[in-house]
Amino acid sequence: MVAITKRVGPLRQRPNHLAITSGLDVNGVWIPPIPELIKDELELWANVSHVSSIQIPGYWQHKKGSTIDVAAPPMPGEKVVYALHGGGYTALSAHPSDPTAAIARGLLQHVDSVHRVFSCEYRLSSGDGLDAQNPFPAALLDALAGYVYLVKTIGLDPLDIIVEGDSAGGNLALALTRYLVEHPNSGLPATPGALILLSAWADLSPQVASPNSSWLDNAKSDYIGLVDEEGLVRSIRSFLGPHGLGAADANPMISPASRNPAMNVHFKGFPRTFIAAGGAEVFYDMLCSLKEKMVSDLGEGDGVRPEDGKVHWHCPPDATHDWIALPYHEPERSDTLKEIASWIAAT
Repeated sequence: MVAITKRVGPLRQRPNHLAITSGLDVNGVWIPPIPELIKDELELWANVSHVSSIQIPGYWQHKKGSTIDVAAPPMPGEKVVYALHGGGYTALSAHPSDPTAAIARGLLQHVDSVHRVFSCEYRLSSGDGLDAQNPFPAALLDALAGYVYLVKTIGLDPLDIIVEGDSAGGNLALALTRYLVEHPNSGLPATPGALILLSAWADLSPQVASPNSSWLDNAKSDYIGLVDEEGLVRSIRSFLGPHGLGAADANPMISPASRNPAMNVHFKGFPRTFIAAGGAEVFYDMLCSLKEKMVSDLGEGDGVRPEDGKVHWHCPPDATHDWIALPYHEPERSDTLKEIASWIAAT
């Protein structure tokens, strides 16, 4: 999605983290900050980047015809999707008018047990190096605040939350889940009941563009291949800020699918996970690497019983990057939404 706007420019003034942007059927709320829950390495990274937990907007989308009030307590048996949008950490929005909101609408249409989707307007990165604005881990602080809001303000059981992320949002969903897994009994909510990763940007390191990689081989079949390499590096520099490009190949919170043997990445304790990868997208190789690493720790399967594997792999061969956000990308989009619906219903 970000590739299109990089070429033609924004179609409208984008919403951002500074205000709730109103509109027809827009249900915006404020997410309170959670400075007391920023601990250990996350606190250190935040200090390096001069970022802290702040108040940010969030947006609710409801199933068509729903009578649930905005920010109402959960209904018995209700599942809520917590959506983290893509955009390279430098573009797009959680607002219902954003192109990535098509994912939420698709899930609401196809998944019977999901009546609401909540999206977090996390801070976007800009600038470069020491001058970068809102670099890592600003987005993670915001995503964590949104998750805490769902549990402590709305009253959801973490097991009834499905964290969903597309592209950079998939990277953020992985980082959020990892932080929750690695900090039990510290005042944080438990891990979510499920994780949906759609074309997740799971490796920000330079090695993804090596010869014979899908980044090069699929550049002509995937619209994201229109993004020039220089522009991609700019986005990564903005996101990493003072941590430098080397952090992309050294930090599991940033590149969980990295094949760097020096990086010890594990997925023990992660919930059942649906990984969607397009066979024609440039991220294909890194998604295969992510699958291998997750299956190694969690096993492959639908995770219905405790003894089952937890990783479900879905890969339409002709799908491009983030196809589930593209209404014209049929039949792959509808087929994927139906498979997600069946996967959620299995529990």
